Amino acid sequence: MNEAAEDALRVGVKIELRKRMRGLRKSTPLSVISAKSDAIVKRLTCMGEIEKARGVAVFWPIVERHELDLRAFDGWLREKGKKVAYPSIDPETREMVFRWVFDVASLEERGLGFAEPGYQESRANEGLDAIVVPALAIDPTGHRLGYGAGFYDRSLRAERSLNARLSVIGVAFEFQYVSELPALAHDERVDFVVTDARSEHAVFDR
Repeated sequence: MNEAAEDALRVGVKIELRKRMRGLRKSTPLSVISAKSDAIVKRLTCMGEIEKARGVAVFWPIVERHELDLRAFDGWLREKGKKVAYPSIDPETREMVFRWVFDVASLEERGLGFAEPGYQESRANEGLDAIVVPALAIDPTGHRLGYGAGFYDRSLRAERSLNARLSVIGVAFEFQYVSELPALAHDERVDFVVTDARSEHAVFDR
């Protein structure tokens, strides 16, 4: 099988796995989602990479999709005096960047289905030391399965070029943790994997 055929096979597997994981998450009661989210927040607050970070990027949950909820983590970060950033997508260029958010009430749904900061907010370049990344599935080597648009892959590549010491933390529920995910050359791995049952370094050589 040639490389193009192998990549096509991987894409197909990703599509099916994405459907299965979304269905599994949607069937999980919100009370369970909340408890598991709290456990993940607790693990994040114990990480040295978070403790020493000046600024951390997180994401706002789409509650109706039963997404992992890090709102309590946002509050904890602010209590510790850290700056908090959220992803923002330019509707014309489709570029995703991170912007500092000083009041979460300013986050709004801007046509892409999730709450994001306004374009007037400052880009989080200097001082952004850690990015917490969502996943539909994640594996021990740091490969993650997203929604398929590639926003995080492109953005993480750009952010890592600006800060070689950036810590990228993939978060998912333990039922989304799998032994291996199909990967393509452009997929960006995370440095750490955190679920409601584990906190570990991703096992790979950068």
